[in-house]
Amino acid sequence: MNKNVFLLSCCQGLMTTGNILLVTISALVGQMLSPSATLTTLPIAMQMLGLLLTTVPASLVMAKTGRKLGFSIGNVIGTLGAVIGFISLSQSHFYLFCVATFLIGVGIGFATLYRFAAIEASDKPARAISMIMASGVIAAILGPNLAVWVNHHFPALNYANSFLALTCVYLIALCLLQMVAFNEVTEKQSCLAPRPIKEIISQPQFVIAALIGMISYSVMNLLMTATPLAMHRHGFDLAESALVIEWHVLGMFLPSFFTGKLVERYSAVNMTVAGCLFMLACAVINLLGVTHWHFMTALFLLGVGWNFMFISATALVSQTYEPHERAKTQAANEFFVFSMVVVSSLFAGWLESEIGWQPLNIWSVPIVCVALGASLWFKSYSPPALSVSKI
Repeated sequence: MNKNVFLLSCCQGLMTTGNILLVTISALVGQMLSPSATLTTLPIAMQMLGLLLTTVPASLVMAKTGRKLGFSIGNVIGTLGAVIGFISLSQSHFYLFCVATFLIGVGIGFATLYRFAAIEASDKPARAISMIMASGVIAAILGPNLAVWVNHHFPALNYANSFLALTCVYLIALCLLQMVAFNEVTEKQSCLAPRPIKEIISQPQFVIAALIGMISYSVMNLLMTATPLAMHRHGFDLAESALVIEWHVLGMFLPSFFTGKLVERYSAVNMTVAGCLFMLACAVINLLGVTHWHFMTALFLLGVGWNFMFISATALVSQTYEPHERAKTQAANEFFVFSMVVVSSLFAGWLESEIGWQPLNIWSVPIVCVALGASLWFKSYSPPALSVSKI
């Protein structure tokens, strides 16, 4: 096993724990503290906004300072957000809590580039991506249970103590990060003239990969964010919602142990088609009922669909640039993807409140079908066996 990829995976899992913890409790905090129902999911939207605004600067910072310092800066900002989260909830300050989630989002924005750093550190890119994504199993177990366990054993106003625990998690990730040896761009490579960004992002493969990443992440985030609200509306408590989120995140990351091998064997495009089918199955199950079983099964399938699509999209993007072009290409891809995630986070609570849970699932179907159609088109456009090459 590649030591650097393993350490990056651990860091990724610990940083993602913050994201899952926020998904578990932020909408509920919003219900308690927000001045109106429209702002219920504002904390999650602010997290995603922080992530979005970080994507371009994070890549450019790392191009100047190197991966290690760049990731360390992001981790420190996320830790500061966790501390402010504790303070804001202890004082019941809704908008200060939004500031905290924004800073946590900035930290997670830096961490989204771990998967590209893993590609650069490995001679098997698809498997490196899978290893990074598999680390989300840590977050799937630690995130929801951290919220429930801390709230049970150390009860505090508005789940405030959960953010003290999150601070410790982030500090552990910072320590592990210092042990990683990154594969930086060489001086010779940095002297090469990169292509214009317009030329890079206009490649059909980049367009399809970015589109799949945008749709998979935004639909997944929309339904995931709305789920705790829908469950609360149908009489489920925090522990029951946390269990559903836990299974959803397991669906997101557990398949990563073999998704890389599947991509290598069946191609990234075929795996995006499979991912679309899993997402459509999620919507169908959500439309069939609102029992705990329906929520848990549907959200698990949603996670699996996202896993297949997002890992495949990352593999496709990694083939569209040279080492000296990676900073701006990765920045562009992350900006496109997470701009849609911000929109889905901001409107998730409002849509669930205004149109309802089942109509929300109905509207997700044609969006996923766009990704399915694009994947099928690219499958006929591209060579039948699309391999994942070393970048």
